[in-house]
Parts: sequence; C-alpha cells; structure tokens
Amino acid sequence: MDPQIDKSDMGKVLAEFPEMIRDAMELARDINIEDDIENIFICGMGGSAFSGDLLKCYLQNFKIPVFINKNYSLPKYVNSKTLLFAVSYSGNTEETISQYREGIRRKAKIVSISSGGKLKELAAMNKNPHVLVPKGIQPRLSTPFLFVPMLTVLQNIKLIPNQKKLLLDSIDALENPIIKDRAQELASKIKNKIPIIYSSDRIYCIAEKWKCDINENAKTPAFYNLFPEFNHNEINGYVNLVGTYFAILIRDLDDHERVKKRIGIIKKLILSKGVEVTEIAITGNSYLIRLLSGIYMGLWVSYHLALEYNVDPTPVEIIEDLKKELAR
Repeated sequence: MDPQIDKSDMGKVLAEFPEMIRDAMELARDINIEDDIENIFICGMGGSAFSGDLLKCYLQNFKIPVFINKNYSLPKYVNSKTLLFAVSYSGNTEETISQYREGIRRKAKIVSISSGGKLKELAAMNKNPHVLVPKGIQPRLSTPFLFVPMLTVLQNIKLIPNQKKLLLDSIDALENPIIKDRAQELASKIKNKIPIIYSSDRIYCIAEKWKCDINENAKTPAFYNLFPEFNHNEINGYVNLVGTYFAILIRDLDDHERVKKRIGIIKKLILSKGVEVTEIAITGNSYLIRLLSGIYMGLWVSYHLALEYNVDPTPVEIIEDLKKELAR
C-alpha cells in the first residue's frame, strides 16, 4: 500500500471487506414482505448491479427465477408477484430510479437499497422497505452491503434457508492472507498486458467482477468471457493476435465435467499461440465461500495492478465526466 499513489486509502477499505459482511448481516433483519412471489428482479447499474449478478449466481441451486436489468425500463413480466430489489449505492442512479418508478406502477413488491439519495426519498414516499447502507465507500467495494441484505430478505420470507453460518464461514475464509499474496503476484504478471478472464457460466459473476474492477481501479482495458460459449467464437481471436494478452482461467470444483475438460484443452491451445495463461482454482467448503473469495481476490488483483501502473485506484474521473455531459 503506497499512500503516494493510493491517496484515498483503498487498501484499507479492501482489508475491511470481510468485516463489511459481518456488519451487513445486521441490515434488513426486520424487513418482511408478502411471500406470494414468482420471481426475483434486481435493477441497478455498475457496482450496484453487480450485487444482483452475485445473487443470481448464488441462487442457481434454488428454484426461484432471478433476473437482472441494467437499463431504464422493466420487461413486461414484472408484476405484482415480482420481488424487485432496486439497488443504487448513491441512491441517485437515473436508470435505477426509472425502473423503481415503473415497478411502483406495476405493483411489484419493492425493496430498495442505497446509502441515501432519491431512492431513499422515493421509498419513504411510497412506503416501501428501504435498506440504508453506510456512506463513503466506492460502489464497487460495497458489495457486502448491497448483497447480504438481499439474502436476509429472502431468508426472512423463507425463500432460502438461514445464511448466518455460511456468511460467518465466508468471513473467516476471506481473512486468509494467501488471497492477497496471490493477487499481488498475479498483478505483477499481467502488468503491460491486456487481461482476458474466463470462467464457467455458473461462476460468471467472478469473471465479470474481475474485468470491471481492473477497468475501474487500474484504469486499463480488461475483458471476460464464459465457458463453453467463447469456445465457439472468441477462441478464433488467438489465431491472429493483435496486442499482448494474458489469459486468466478461473475454475470451480463444481463446474460441469465437460467444462473442466475444455479448460485443460483451451489452456494448451492458448499457450501454443504464445499467450501467457494462469489458472485460478477457487477453493472453499461452500459455494458462497468460493464466490466471495473469488471476488475478493479479483479486487486485490485490480488494486495491486493500479499500484503497478502508479495509478490512484479510487477516482473514476472519466465516468464523472460522462455524468456531467449527460446532465447538460
């Protein structure tokens, strides 16, 4: 951690990530809604929307459909039997506000999550449950405060079992120093290369988060794709390489057996084209631990990569410039 580069002390915030999970477990404890629900819908953008991607990944083993929308309007199937989570860390994301208002008109069961802003005001006005999360954190670092309350609501209405033990076990797993050490080592390897992150579809949220965190923290291009789909198209891009790339293959012990075989073959093929490859095996006694530890490692990779480039990881000035232009 270099205070000359990391002027906002993101490293300190990252170190507190496991304890954020513990604090987030206290949120939404009293939120209980009518349980006549046919689907779950999460609306949000950027780091706020990612909590929905994580929830969708995690709930694959449960029977209720989960959908995510990163846009201004809702699809037609959202109705009075939809549990709609409106998630905006700032509370002022215009796309999320637009979807919230449409959800009110559709009579969806809405729970909003923010650190304040317009979303909090709308929740009070419409008498919808609102989860108020702590202020002062970059949205991409606030995942525990946005994700865990949704789990709490779902367990309150008996859509999923109690998650307390799994979350406490996850906190212990994230405090393993190996995560930070491996992340720092990997960041030094991918410096001056364009990282491409691959995973199976069942853990797509990890690959997506690595890509987005590298973009936002290291301020450099990164891309991701998923097994097995990219084997049918993107793999051809390694025939005529334009640029210097570094492939990161993230695998989970419960990946489909054919995906596991594909990972081994793809690794050999990419190496044969002169591209460096690192394989990351996500470990842990539960699916939740593996998802959270995979995400946490990616955050540290992006942080150390920013330091490698002498870039302050916190500011996102180009995004702020875009917002200013849109407000004109």
